[in-house]
Amino acid sequence: MEKEIVNRVAKSPIITFNLEDLYQEGKRFQLDIAQFLHEGLILIEKNYRQQLKDLDWSIYKDGFVRLYCSTDAIVPAWAYMLISTYLNPIAKKVMVGTSENLENILFSESIAKINTDEYLNRPVIIKGCSEKPVPESAYLLLIEKLQPVVKSLMFGEACSAVPLFKQKP
Repeated sequence: MEKEIVNRVAKSPIITFNLEDLYQEGKRFQLDIAQFLHEGLILIEKNYRQQLKDLDWSIYKDGFVRLYCSTDAIVPAWAYMLISTYLNPIAKKVMVGTSENLENILFSESIAKINTDEYLNRPVIIKGCSEKPVPESAYLLLIEKLQPVVKSLMFGEACSAVPLFKQKP
């Protein structure tokens, strides 16, 4: 008589959380403010305003835009703010900083929206491997969000998970 093969992982109460699922799809853009500065260093307000006015902003439609300055110019805050007035109506997100900062912000927003009800008193495995870029800070933010409600947290795959946290009785 053959024994039926039982998938114990599928019958387990464990929930696998894949941070990759929170990756916000959309084109990422980098906009270097130095291109609008005289010799890449000096902001001449009248010229700056005209260049921004003349720019075709439609290329940034529905994208995630990070602003930065590739030179050592001292850029006043209002210069970034003015660019954002052109981008905010068409882009999904506008921020100043690195590509890593952008991803951190996007994941932070996604994690903040998680409804923790389905994780209440359940064991959760946070999947470790992903094909999309997941910043390390996203894992910490997820733990901060889930730890108060879950029974336990693990990292990895069901067959080889590393225990991280277990609720005390």
